[in-house]
Amino acid sequence: MTNQYQAELLEKVSRTFALTIPQLPSPLSDWVSNAYLLCRIADTIEDEPVLDCDTKSTLILRFLDVLSGQYASTDFSESVTSKLSDATPEAEHELLSQTPAVIAEYQQFPAQVQHILARCVTIMSEGMTHYQHVASPDGLADQAALDKYCYVVAGVVGEMLTELFIAYRPSLAAHQQDLKALSVSFGLGLQLTNILKDVWDDARRDVCWWPQSILKQRICCPPQEKQSFLETKTQLLSVAQGHLCDALDYTLLLPTEEQGIRQFCLWALGMATQTLRVIQSSPDYLNGSTVKISRKTVKQVIITSRLLGRSNWGLRCLFRWWSRGLKCQRRSYHELYRTVSCW
Repeated sequence: MTNQYQAELLEKVSRTFALTIPQLPSPLSDWVSNAYLLCRIADTIEDEPVLDCDTKSTLILRFLDVLSGQYASTDFSESVTSKLSDATPEAEHELLSQTPAVIAEYQQFPAQVQHILARCVTIMSEGMTHYQHVASPDGLADQAALDKYCYVVAGVVGEMLTELFIAYRPSLAAHQQDLKALSVSFGLGLQLTNILKDVWDDARRDVCWWPQSILKQRICCPPQEKQSFLETKTQLLSVAQGHLCDALDYTLLLPTEEQGIRQFCLWALGMATQTLRVIQSSPDYLNGSTVKISRKTVKQVIITSRLLGRSNWGLRCLFRWWSRGLKCQRRSYHELYRTVSCW
């Protein structure tokens, strides 16, 4: 797979990451692009509506065998593409048909990079197989259960990115402990933003990821008790914003001269905070499309990030502006890291 084709495939399955990943320097951008595609292969299987949980688990675990070289990528690709329905987007059909090329690209990376990617994909895939069986309209047990769910689908990606950043720039190892803990919180903040944005889409398929400990009713569309729903939403918004505060601290630990890496983080952070602000100001939203940020907002995030990317003081001011009106519930990120990393 050429780097150009990998970039084209990435753009087909994710416009957001097709925008942010190219900001990274080479070869870091190639590593992260490939990592995203590997994760998306597992995610596509998990999202396929016609497959039952046991079949999905079997296919996802077989994909891990492909990654470790114990199963032929061509056999896997032929097997899984024949099971996909028309409900799976055409771009993801193409992605799974190109699994051998994605794996071949992965196998060209240094052994250290392969190990970093494999750890992330394995934890995420095993987490997916677990949560397929526990997903319900009643929500997860409590905040700790939500943290662990967010860790396997996003926090572990933050860990992977940190390890890749260090592989690219070894001097970052001096901040490894703080970066790793903060990266988990960064991932949780992004995932909680998605959970808030997608709550009604999830409800329509009888799934809820909000914690039962703060839910006063099962979430259904439209909500039966609007005030109760809004109170729960407000609490989760403050938790998500607390994680994004950690995301800013994470970004400011990165060297100012590494603007590609900083911009990659800043754009994700900026778009997440703007999404939270839209959710907060849209009490009647009933699907994720009504709380998507505009292209104008995305452009503003990019421009301001570029203008202030070398100034830590300027970025703190920018973050306060991005976050205006949002409450922030911060937690000890080292304690949080210990909780979720025992997965």
